[in-house]
Amino acid sequence: MAQYKSVFDIIGPVMIGPSSSHTAGAARIGKVVRSIFGEQPEEVDLYLYESFAKTYRGHGTDIALVGGLLGMEPDDDRIADSLKIAHEAGMQVAFIPKNDSADHPNLVKLVLKGNGRTLSCTGISIGGGAIQISELNGFKINLDLSTPTYLTVHQDKPGVIANVTKLLYEKEINISTMTVTREAKGEKAMMIIEVDDRVEGLISALESIEHIHSISFFG
Repeated sequence: MAQYKSVFDIIGPVMIGPSSSHTAGAARIGKVVRSIFGEQPEEVDLYLYESFAKTYRGHGTDIALVGGLLGMEPDDDRIADSLKIAHEAGMQVAFIPKNDSADHPNLVKLVLKGNGRTLSCTGISIGGGAIQISELNGFKINLDLSTPTYLTVHQDKPGVIANVTKLLYEKEINISTMTVTREAKGEKAMMIIEVDDRVEGLISALESIEHIHSISFFG
């Protein structure tokens, strides 16, 4: 069950479309995944499951996801024309409804390609415009973006996590939760760090730590 923090979470956000789950949540998923990718992708495959697969056209999930991938907010009037805008921008989009069962009725797997890179990400719209990112390039994660969150991709080397926590200590940053996962020993790894407040300059400081490849911030 979704956890709501205010009456606005229950009423739902300002948005384009008939359903917060199918439009506001979908737009947020698209925008977050674009942010993780770091740029507008050249190609996107959208694998839609359960309710998303059955009603993605009628409920506007398709235009919302693409609008988010173009960097639009859920209340952006341009979302209605997002498919046309994506085509004009040279972004190829394919919608692939799946009959397979999924962990949630509003689930989409996005596969982004561009500049020789590929990103796979699974997003869930849990209601009221709230979302979760449950998988990233094969990593099982739980990213709900309800608090300021830093996501790092790094090489699994001794001392990387210790250097990150040392930096946060020196800057007097309080960690609410921290999750670490890795592909295998010595391979790519990921940290999800949720903190109480956004800290100016923290991204550049984290980037200076050896073996950290990329950093994304949400909040």
